[in-house]
Amino acid sequence: MPNPAKKHVFLFYCAECEELAHKVAAQSDSITLQTIKWRTFDDGFPNIYINNAQDLRGNHVAFLASFSHPGAIFEQISVIYNLPRLFSASFTLVLPFFPTGSFERMEEEGDVATAFTMARILSNIPISRGGPTSVVIYDIHALQERFYFGDNVLPLFETGIPLLKQRLRQLPDADNVVIAFPDDGAWKRFHKQLDGYPVVICTKVREEDKRIVRIKEGVPAGCHVVIVDDLVQSGGTLIECQKVLAAHGAAKVSAYVTHGVFPKQSWNRFLHKNGLEIAFSHFWITDSCPHTVKAIADKAPFEVLSLAASIADALVI
Repeated sequence: MPNPAKKHVFLFYCAECEELAHKVAAQSDSITLQTIKWRTFDDGFPNIYINNAQDLRGNHVAFLASFSHPGAIFEQISVIYNLPRLFSASFTLVLPFFPTGSFERMEEEGDVATAFTMARILSNIPISRGGPTSVVIYDIHALQERFYFGDNVLPLFETGIPLLKQRLRQLPDADNVVIAFPDDGAWKRFHKQLDGYPVVICTKVREEDKRIVRIKEGVPAGCHVVIVDDLVQSGGTLIECQKVLAAHGAAKVSAYVTHGVFPKQSWNRFLHKNGLEIAFSHFWITDSCPHTVKAIADKAPFEVLSLAASIADALVI
């Protein structure tokens, strides 16, 4: 039988993801970048134009999104809902960071689970000629959120952990690495993907009116301990974990998160500063949050592990 024609994808992107989009396109001759005019009317509402819209007929189309703040969502959703209607052969949405993922449950009547709201919005993306939209998301905060999506979309859940494993193999002390999880949730989330590494599990216990980080399992003494989690916000939990691991004899402590959210420039807490003890030897993040990538460029201990190759692979499935 003759080999099927190689899938070619037209990739659109939001302005914030331009750098990542170019990296994705550089991974494959089967991906061609397309542009959008992101304008606004005088009243502030979007005035958007999709360039070369007629050329999309019968072609595979994708959009690289970043919902970094609520104001960015409406204009991107407007494009996302429109692209499948241009008679494209298929449509794929790449949303590396699902931003409301940590708001997935109600603790009391009146709480709004915005993770479910976002999943419902994405589940209503129109069907293209080729069928349901594929939605590519990396390391969603809670695995059960996959069940929030309706049948009109096909969620594809990817992970940045292979990037971390590749980087760990390059370390001079690769044979002395121990993986630490800040809580049981992170252990459940990632331990199977990091099978083969010794493990330390931390936990939070309540002492009077404070929550204190303790080591629940494992021995960090003399090792390069790498704390692994899906995302970081203020960084408080990571800092407390580092203190406990160092107190128990860890030779070095580093951290990896797929999503470096860092609201209010909280990444400042981790910088290597003159005269101060270096708490984290390395801090690896991916480029799922483009605003953070720009903010921490060339700032130790941060290093960006790009999702570009992984995204390119997902687009040509």
